[in-house]
Amino acid sequence: MSIAGNKERDLTTGPLVPKIILFALPLMATGILQLMFNAADLIIVGQFAPNGQEDIGAIGGTGPLINLVINLFIGLSVGTSVFTARYIGAGDREKTGQTVHTSMAVALIGGIVCFILGFFFARTFLSWMGTIDKFLDLSTRYMQIYFIGIPACLIYNFGSAILRAAGDTFHPLLFLTIAGVSNVILNIIMVVCFQRSVDGVAWASAVSQIISAGLVVWYLAFRTEGSYKLEFRKIRIHKARLWELIRIGVPAGVQGALYSLSNIIIQSGVNSFNSEAVVSGCVASSSIDSFIYSAMNTFHHAALSFIGQNIGAGKPEKIGKITGTCLWMVSAVGILLGLVACFFGEPLLRLYVGSEAAAGEGSAIYYGMIRLQIIALTYFTCGIMDVFSGSLRGMGASLGPTVICLTGVCGVRILWIYTIFRMEEFHKLNILFYSYPVSWVITVMAQFILYLHLRKKILRQYAGKSVSSA
Repeated sequence: MSIAGNKERDLTTGPLVPKIILFALPLMATGILQLMFNAADLIIVGQFAPNGQEDIGAIGGTGPLINLVINLFIGLSVGTSVFTARYIGAGDREKTGQTVHTSMAVALIGGIVCFILGFFFARTFLSWMGTIDKFLDLSTRYMQIYFIGIPACLIYNFGSAILRAAGDTFHPLLFLTIAGVSNVILNIIMVVCFQRSVDGVAWASAVSQIISAGLVVWYLAFRTEGSYKLEFRKIRIHKARLWELIRIGVPAGVQGALYSLSNIIIQSGVNSFNSEAVVSGCVASSSIDSFIYSAMNTFHHAALSFIGQNIGAGKPEKIGKITGTCLWMVSAVGILLGLVACFFGEPLLRLYVGSEAAAGEGSAIYYGMIRLQIIALTYFTCGIMDVFSGSLRGMGASLGPTVICLTGVCGVRILWIYTIFRMEEFHKLNILFYSYPVSWVITVMAQFILYLHLRKKILRQYAGKSVSSA
């Protein structure tokens, strides 16, 4: 069914490649736009704030910590995507509705918990992370204001997960565009007109999150005709649906949180150089390569939603083709964007650290290029890892992908940092960032083995059902 009619899109019939492209392109644009609006925070501060590089370091250094706090609840939205897609594919309107209303209740409760953690413990968490003293006060202020908008952030993410499961990736893009433009306008007003720094940027982010949440709730409640329509009086916890969200979502959330923890430890490694140039350069580089990740991550959602709907519709034989298609697409996108990021790396970094910044050894641009060349050129392996993760969760796996990620990503990085990176001769920035591609490759190999096993098991189960039905 067409999205124009505000109903579910069928992801189980028709040619696969065009459908994945139509699904992925708006989602890719959504992620890239979101990052552009986030990057605008850093660029506007870097270009117009009185202490640009210092403010960039203060804002950027909070990223891994913010992700750690909210990722557990964002992970639950993975369960929302899986089961909303599955029940839509099966045509079960009652369970679809229960999943939607349970998800929105979880988003609200989770948002309040995240706000409390982030607002009241910001300084403590940042101190544990080894944040440079000159950044600590600014980073704390940024986090506290930013977390005022976190409940709205979770509501938007859960609402978007519902729409994606129904095959609608256009409206999340539209709502994010409206909110993001508002964010940029507010940034300019706060920083350029009123000469505010990190606090102005944080308030702009919080307001834009509230706008995006309001739009997605409005659409689900008043513009939707499908089984995923939101009715405020029905928002409550359905125990059976909550357990499903927990079964898939909590392992995904724990995985995301611990993934962020490994990034916090890496950020601590960056902080260990005790250099404003190192921190600022790495923050700017991270913002650039996050565009590559966002573009690739759309194929994670495509694999999850397509496989979820096809299993719900009793078509498990499509699992292999969906996964294979998403794998070659994500590899092509990752390699192409990685090459572009490296080729234009220096001018892109200047957008953040200032057009007049020096580029020689010891500068922010120098350190940013070290990170960018290592991460961007190998990022396609992270995309492959995410597609396998989406496929496994679309098939209903929960604990397995989490264990693999914890061991292959978090475990390897933490071991790398506390052994190899600790050695005096290897205490270098490039050695620190080599932990990323090593962890991705190890994780992909383990995921592939689990994927083959689980797909074979599901095909056997459905073959047995067909025999018994006959």
